[in-house]
This record gives sequence, C-alpha cells and structure tokens, in this order.
Amino acid sequence: MRLNNLIYKPIVTEKTYAQATDGQYSFKVAMDASKETVAKEIEKIYGVKVTAVKTIVVPGKPRRVTGTRRHSGRVKWKKATVKLKEGQTIDIMPKE
Repeated sequence: MRLNNLIYKPIVTEKTYAQATDGQYSFKVAMDASKETVAKEIEKIYGVKVTAVKTIVVPGKPRRVTGTRRHSGRVKWKKATVKLKEGQTIDIMPKE
C-alpha cells in the first residue's frame, strides 16, 4: 500500500498501537523526505493537524542465504513518527 510518493505505508505493530493512544503514529517514508514535507503530506492525506515529526533511518540488516556462503541484506529505510494535535486521531489501527 503506497499512499503517495513520500508516505509509503503506516507501521502497525504492538509498540505503535500503544503510541497511538498518545496521538503518535509511525509511517514508512521515502529516504529523501524531510520533516516538513512529511507533516504537510500527513495533514493533506488524513485531514489532521501535525504538531511534531521525528524521523530515524533504520539501518539494513545483513542476511545469510541458506545453503550457500553468500550474504545479502535488507536495505535501510526511513521511519517518521508524527504527533497529532490533542484530540485528533487517524483511523489506521485495526479494530478489536
């Protein structure tokens, strides 16, 4: 699922589900995306007010190819955590 050229997909894990109660949501974003552009795109896509954006580059991990002496690896990617204005939510988490 690709939302647009900068925001690839929301990250849904146990940790991000717990952060969603505090109004923080995590997204996989393009490597060249800045904090300002991430905030603008989230506001445009979901219609909410973003108050803060934190970004981190998640390093790739080496992987060994089974049955050979070869190694490959996962590529690095960028994660953005956005904090919304008090009282606003994004409906990306599955319902229980």
